[in-house]
Amino acid sequence: MLDLSGKNLPPYLTEEALVNFIGSAFHEDVGEGDHSSLGSIPAGATSTARLLVKDNGILAGIDAASMIFAFYDPTLVMKPKFKDGDEVKKGDIAFTVEGTSRSILSCERIVLNCMQRMSGIATYTHRLSQLIAGTNAKLMDTRKTTPNFRLMEKWAVQIGGGVNHRFALYDMVMLKDNHIDMAGGIRSAIENTQRYLKEKNKQLRIEIETRNLGEVNEALSVGGVDVIMLDNMNVGDMHAAVKLIGGKCKTEASGGITEQTIAQVAGSGVDFISVGALTHSVRSLDLSLKFFR
Repeated sequence: MLDLSGKNLPPYLTEEALVNFIGSAFHEDVGEGDHSSLGSIPAGATSTARLLVKDNGILAGIDAASMIFAFYDPTLVMKPKFKDGDEVKKGDIAFTVEGTSRSILSCERIVLNCMQRMSGIATYTHRLSQLIAGTNAKLMDTRKTTPNFRLMEKWAVQIGGGVNHRFALYDMVMLKDNHIDMAGGIRSAIENTQRYLKEKNKQLRIEIETRNLGEVNEALSVGGVDVIMLDNMNVGDMHAAVKLIGGKCKTEASGGITEQTIAQVAGSGVDFISVGALTHSVRSLDLSLKFFR
């Protein structure tokens, strides 16, 4: 139903996932019908609309908008002026779309909701990525996403230059403080997980959260993990932890990292820096769909 050919999409953006997401969005917003448009606009009316950029930032959601329009009405013709990841400024026109007036209006809010939030996420991701440019660290997202909107939010992080962490609970094991405490400690948590994965014949990467250098040492002594998270550690301890780990596995810094501290954290030598704020508290980019008279 959707043409994904030629698009370099992350693996979670399958046709099935996108069709389900877009279909659900129309079910929520249009339901049995857009009665405002159906009642006020003649059936044969056609028009052209343009997406006006009202903020400076990184544009995200152009491909998503194209899919949304095509899903609802394949006769609509969208003509992009920019591509995902491009820098835009106030006053730019991101795209035009022409066709049945009713169809454009029924798609308007879903397209804007996706693009505004995605562009805000991409803009903030780009800004933080620039702050750690020149280091080995890569900026990474988390699962702190809006329910039923994770597809778009994680896609936006990637468009902005960040790296996606696990998509959900099923595609990677992450043993956090609550898992460790309830399992009886780091050793038990890791060994129980390794036994479970072997029994289920699952090849999943394992990440373990550590809160101090003692826990880092314990995780290393058990072995068999792919990533050690350094959670809420000060920069000095991060330096020491990275040296202690010595490349035996990847390292991730997490917890309370801000624009003011991210460069120092990157300087510790960690491989990844995860920032929940990329998706849970970002400001949307101001965009508006305007019709030509």
